[in-house]
Amino acid sequence: MIFTVLDSRVDGRSGSLYAGDQKPCLTIVECAVDMVINPGEHVKNLKENREIPLPPVAEVCLSERYPPKQLTLFPTLHFNISSTLSSLSDSADDISQENIHANNRWTSNVSSDSSQLVHSILTGSERMTTFLLPHSAKNSAKVSFAGGDHQLPNIPLDYVNRGSGSMITENVDTRSANTDLLDSETSPIASRSGRIFRSFGALFGHGQRNGNGDDADRYVEFGVSDPERNGRTLGTFAGVFCPVALSMFSALVFIRVGYIVGNAGLYVTLAQFVIAYLILLFTVASVCAISTNGAVEGGGVYYMISRTLGPEFGGSIGTLFFLANVVGCAMAISGCTEGIMENFGPGGYLAHSEEGLLADSANWRFLYCSLINTLMLIVCLIGASMFAKTSVMILGIVTICLFSTYISFLSKGAMQVPIPDENHLVQNETMKVNGTYTGLSSNTLLENLYENYGRDYTSKGAEVNFATVFGVLFAGVTGIMAGANMSGELKNPSRSIPSGTLSAVAFTFCCYIILSVLMAATTSSFLLKNDYLFLMPVNIWPPFTAIGILTATFSTGLSNLIGSSRILEALAKDLVFGKLLRFVIRGTWKGNPIAAVVTSWVLVEIILLMGSLNSIAQINSVLFMLSYLATNLACLGIEMTGAPNFRPTFKFFTWHTCFIGLLGTLVMMFVINPIYASSSIILCLILVIALHIFSPASQGTQWGSISQALMFHQVRKYLLMLDSRKDHVKFWRPQMLLLVSSPRSCCPLIDFVNDMKKSGLYVIGHVQIGDFTNVDRNNEMIVEDTNHWLSLIDHLRVKAFAEVTLANSIREGVQHLMRLSGIGAMKPNTIILGFYDAEVIRDFFEIEGSPYNTTKFNERGQRLFSVRRNEKHLSAQEYVAIIYDTLRMNKNVCLCRHFHRYDKHFIAKSNHIKYIDVWPINVFEPKNEDPFDTVSLFMMQLACIINMLKNWKRLTLRIFLCESGNSGVVSSFNLSGAQSVEQFSRQKLERTLKQLRINADIHEIDEWNKNSEFMRQAAILKQFTINADPNVETITEENLNRSRLYMQRVNQIIRQRSDQTAVSFIYLAAPPRIDSPTWERDSLQYLELLTELTSDLPPTILVHGINTVTSTTL
Repeated sequence: MIFTVLDSRVDGRSGSLYAGDQKPCLTIVECAVDMVINPGEHVKNLKENREIPLPPVAEVCLSERYPPKQLTLFPTLHFNISSTLSSLSDSADDISQENIHANNRWTSNVSSDSSQLVHSILTGSERMTTFLLPHSAKNSAKVSFAGGDHQLPNIPLDYVNRGSGSMITENVDTRSANTDLLDSETSPIASRSGRIFRSFGALFGHGQRNGNGDDADRYVEFGVSDPERNGRTLGTFAGVFCPVALSMFSALVFIRVGYIVGNAGLYVTLAQFVIAYLILLFTVASVCAISTNGAVEGGGVYYMISRTLGPEFGGSIGTLFFLANVVGCAMAISGCTEGIMENFGPGGYLAHSEEGLLADSANWRFLYCSLINTLMLIVCLIGASMFAKTSVMILGIVTICLFSTYISFLSKGAMQVPIPDENHLVQNETMKVNGTYTGLSSNTLLENLYENYGRDYTSKGAEVNFATVFGVLFAGVTGIMAGANMSGELKNPSRSIPSGTLSAVAFTFCCYIILSVLMAATTSSFLLKNDYLFLMPVNIWPPFTAIGILTATFSTGLSNLIGSSRILEALAKDLVFGKLLRFVIRGTWKGNPIAAVVTSWVLVEIILLMGSLNSIAQINSVLFMLSYLATNLACLGIEMTGAPNFRPTFKFFTWHTCFIGLLGTLVMMFVINPIYASSSIILCLILVIALHIFSPASQGTQWGSISQALMFHQVRKYLLMLDSRKDHVKFWRPQMLLLVSSPRSCCPLIDFVNDMKKSGLYVIGHVQIGDFTNVDRNNEMIVEDTNHWLSLIDHLRVKAFAEVTLANSIREGVQHLMRLSGIGAMKPNTIILGFYDAEVIRDFFEIEGSPYNTTKFNERGQRLFSVRRNEKHLSAQEYVAIIYDTLRMNKNVCLCRHFHRYDKHFIAKSNHIKYIDVWPINVFEPKNEDPFDTVSLFMMQLACIINMLKNWKRLTLRIFLCESGNSGVVSSFNLSGAQSVEQFSRQKLERTLKQLRINADIHEIDEWNKNSEFMRQAAILKQFTINADPNVETITEENLNRSRLYMQRVNQIIRQRSDQTAVSFIYLAAPPRIDSPTWERDSLQYLELLTELTSDLPPTILVHGINTVTSTTL
């Protein structure tokens, strides 16, 4: 539940803090003197407008943390609980609405060593609980409302006598989580205000979250205010350095470095380490940049990717990374078990007997794996602190074992080392072979400088090459995310992740380089390639190597297990998989995700049942690197957006490092295994699509997707390149502005215009009547309305923008929209209006069976987008004036009528509907010299666009040729004796349609020729258009009647031919001039004649075009 600080006032003696929203559930009426700002400043009516989350309990705790001598005037705290407190039951399970309204008073239980005064009163509809504490109060006072007794952290009250000297400005951010501003005040007394807000942070929860519900989107504006209070106990060394160093050592440091040096040679080995660590370093730079750009919560790499690339991409990568950690844990456990058996099993090096100290079989090995896995489970269940202590201890052991190896290389002399029995490439049952350890020798170093690839005896003699060696090396050092996975346990992740990870990378790199050089200088190439455990016999104390191998693999598995549990917890909290992982959120104890740890443990057990995991080792490495690729991609994307809020404190990165890290990781994925790499990328894309469609996280999250920032960056760039001066008619497309009063009655029209726009611009405009006298209220109303219109666009599934403006009149608002809609060269060129009539309004949101039926716009018993019933906010003259303004602004105009009859789905299925009709004749001036003018061509263009759509292709486009007998259209042409005027007009129209590539049937209408009275009636109509002579008065009652009869006759002609018509396009004559002295009367007559013209027709569009929109040239 969210509360907004509306107003804070001080008068020098008392202070008030009002916390609430539109319907406040809890209002602090009076609180401590000088709580928010200092009374000495005499600042009044401070507007903060900040959100404070309310905890899901109804209680307040007061602590004893204040000097008694300062309590010369202890404040009285009044908690005003209004009648709307019933909504608090949504957050407190123990408080029911019935209890609130059934009881006349709230009970208060206060415990203290000294006396207190507690009383409850009832005032009108408000229940008020007041409690006072005397100066001698020592213990905390706890107030519990009826219905439950909940504990909350105490509120220190050492602020009550703060004194003057505050440096807090009027615009200071007083959110409870952001106390750094208050702590930085120069006044030592004023610095106590930081404790005030930290105290209220403890009461109301920490951090500011957006969204509704209980942590719906887990977006934290200012991160965690009190790390200790939230279970964040790990520092840089224990929380990041140790896990990363151990994960990058793994078993590679004791087992596989000899394999790499023996095959690749020292030079290539050093080059491979440099290349691998450069790729890792660039990836670490990306991790550091993201982690130092804001508060990092639990989930590590998943959290970073999801908050940057969005929930779909983050969820898919997080899922694969979780699985990689689970499999990695199983592999580490399997490796640890193999190390135990090689040392203590039958024939083990440390067993000193053929029987060994431990039995060996598939079942026994699974039992050993399960015991190790259970030991890891116990460590993780105890918590992050136990994990940190274990990691520090194991790193110490591994470091000692590694340094014992260095000492052995420097101190041990030459010796022969037996090749293991399982190496059948160089020995068999009858021949035993030894390898040579020479000690420090320049000849040995020279022998091992260059490549000498052989075969791998652990892979059935497979050939070794550069790619296989590099794949083994790179897969062994990919543990750089082990520290980031613990982000939810770190006290300061933004500082610990960069410093700890970089330090661990540098430390392991130096260790590997030293170890490689010493191996190359002391061990023969034959021994390096044929005995991967040769470090045991050459060590000054052989168990050191065994201990190092076992502890390194154990720590890797432990890091993977706890990392996977944290990723699973983050996925569950973000609702990536909806309710499927709800049990993970509920199974948390003292900040430790018990259910997530147990779930990861169970999955590891299931994978251990597979036995040998060598077959999936490579795909596991590929999945790890896929997460690194996504991290580089996230950092590269956010860097390319140029967003001003991307200001990481880690500065040692550029888009070049991100790109190199991304490219290097991608190449390494395919070097290790191209099939697995391709499969993992395809699987990731499938997960992205699935989460986008089905995941609740992709629907309502407010994390801020980088895709929006990237699109803004690119769109802005191309909009600047789009130059309206370079427009050409060949590439003309309709750019529509549809003016809508209420979408409830205009759904079919909105849908139709969406089809007619033909990949052009589509803007839905709405005018709110009002002024800017009350700026705050009107701005809030417009913003809220815009959001509703955007939701409407989503509901109707149209590709449109929404524009809402505030104006004193509809006409003024339409002028705003026509001038300001769009951006740059993307401006509307066609304005579409509904018709001005008194037809019965239909609410398509409430019509059963309507494709637009919905209840989502009925909120709190109120219907959004109200439907006009009787009152009109627009007069007839103003409506005609809008048409006139549109033409004056050089915009095409369309008037749409009868679209409540438009049924898109019926037209697509019906065999009765067959035609799209175009009537290219100005019925107001039928003797116009050119019946194929700009308006007619614009009508044909729109009709052709509609006819090109999938659902409209089966309809036939009909153009009606209406030729008046006395037209002068052919007066300048010489006709043959057998050719009539009608034939000439038809031929001209056919040629025009052919040139425009428009397929249409031509139908001739000869009523204009045969009826002279009909034409005389038509001649009168010119007076109602823009071409009327202002000096000639021809409008009489008789002429008006004759004009109505003429329009009725034209309407009858059109109606007779429209029985099977889906939509009709009719020529719209320009309205009368607005500067005419008889304009008001003429505009009414003009609108009346248009009403007569379109009466009882199918969906009709009256069209008037201004600009040329067709081209006959290539």
